[in-house]
Amino acid sequence: MLAIGIDPGTAITGYGVVQRATNGDLRALDWGVILTPAEMPGAERLQVIFHSLNELLTRHQPHTAAVESLFFQRNVRTAMSVGQARGVVLLALQLAGVPTSDYNPNQVKQAVSGYGGADKVQIQNMVRALLGLPELPKPDDAADALAVAICHLNTQRTRQLIAQNG
Repeated sequence: MLAIGIDPGTAITGYGVVQRATNGDLRALDWGVILTPAEMPGAERLQVIFHSLNELLTRHQPHTAAVESLFFQRNVRTAMSVGQARGVVLLALQLAGVPTSDYNPNQVKQAVSGYGGADKVQIQNMVRALLGLPELPKPDDAADALAVAICHLNTQRTRQLIAQNG
């Protein structure tokens, strides 16, 4: 099973492509960020995210996707722009026919580290360990996206095991 995890943002959208082997092992195939310049008009930034994500989807052909959901932001402007980026991500995934799930930050932290209140460094260390990476994945947004993909693959696997044994 091949999953793409997305940590949406207008300035920085993180992505991580993770494969679960038949033996259950997880392997990172690709990760990084889509960057948009602050001086670029908002609609153009969204277009860059859309086209860049389409290129990733074409290159990797994921079976499934997971997107981090919005959490409450004190800055309404930031929340609105993240929501717009998230909408563009969801549209690209829908148009590509990739089944998509949403996970909030606490669900991702819980699934990756066993603790919903884990900090960024704890999550990065667990992502590194779970994927057998030689060093912490960077930048933070890419590590977050890898964590979203891991959360999704583990959740899917648990659901399959319950269905088989339940």
